[in-house]
Amino acid sequence: MKLIIQIPCYNEAETLEVALNDLPEHIDGIDEIEYLIINDGSQDNTVEVARNWGVHHIVSFKQNQGLAKGFLAGLDGCLRCGADIIVNTDADDQYKGADIEKIVRPILDGEADIVIGARPIDETEHFSYIKKKLQHLGSWAVRRASKTDIPDAPSGFRAFSREAAMKLNVVNDYTYTLETIVQAGRENIPMKSVPIRTNAELRPSRLFKSMWGYVKKSILTILRAYVMYKPLKAFTYLCVPFLAIGIGIGIRFLYYMSIGQSGGKVQSLILGCTLIIIGVLVFIIGILADTIAANRRILQDIQFHVKSIEYGRHDPDINIVGSHRRKERGA
Repeated sequence: MKLIIQIPCYNEAETLEVALNDLPEHIDGIDEIEYLIINDGSQDNTVEVARNWGVHHIVSFKQNQGLAKGFLAGLDGCLRCGADIIVNTDADDQYKGADIEKIVRPILDGEADIVIGARPIDETEHFSYIKKKLQHLGSWAVRRASKTDIPDAPSGFRAFSREAAMKLNVVNDYTYTLETIVQAGRENIPMKSVPIRTNAELRPSRLFKSMWGYVKKSILTILRAYVMYKPLKAFTYLCVPFLAIGIGIGIRFLYYMSIGQSGGKVQSLILGCTLIIIGVLVFIIGILADTIAANRRILQDIQFHVKSIEYGRHDPDINIVGSHRRKERGA
């Protein structure tokens, strides 16, 4: 059983070594542990720090691609290197390395294919009051959209089985955390949450420049993911108000017509017919979107089988820079 711990990095030279030193070297049930960093176009000496420490594999982008693309590139690199379990953690040492054993244990025990670490948000001192409330609100929205019980949706401390990693897709460029939960929940991938601990803040978060920007992007990500995986239901919800108002106006016009007072109410009849037409068109779009979603599921199944064949070769030289034997700590 091989575990690869991946760390997305963007100009993390000052904190990377601290995070690496905190990672475990042995976990019961794991035969081999390796480390991989995703160098997302860093302009400092992040790669040099990683190599000097003895990181096994380095996936590099020439330009910054963002967290979502870096996460997928890391999964690709880990799978090509033969990982049976993949753990994603942060380069700023936000999460305690000792808790990696906690998030891989449900996978080892066959209880889940994805495990997400739940941070003690209310007890985290460097989180502002507003940020804590927004974290809870965002997690609630993701739970509703995904039909799961994950308490900390934005948490990036996660473990994936090999099979789950091959099934995941991320289409937004912002972050993978929310979309992957919605996808896993809607695709019935076994998922579990375990409580974890966090370390003191070494640097401010770089994921968003403002609280409003974070909220706006998160809402769009959740809505997009929900529409992608449940399009017919989403468009049905959208068409119902148009149909209800349009039919109500139509019934009102028929009532006045039955008592001989329909004169002067033709405008409302036109409005009612227009709303009904819009509602029907929205519902038809939902049917088309649902058909496209069915084709997407077929393509995902094909993609999974192609990945099973491709990653079965365990070729560590494709898209991976600096794959080498790790040095012993302190050597």
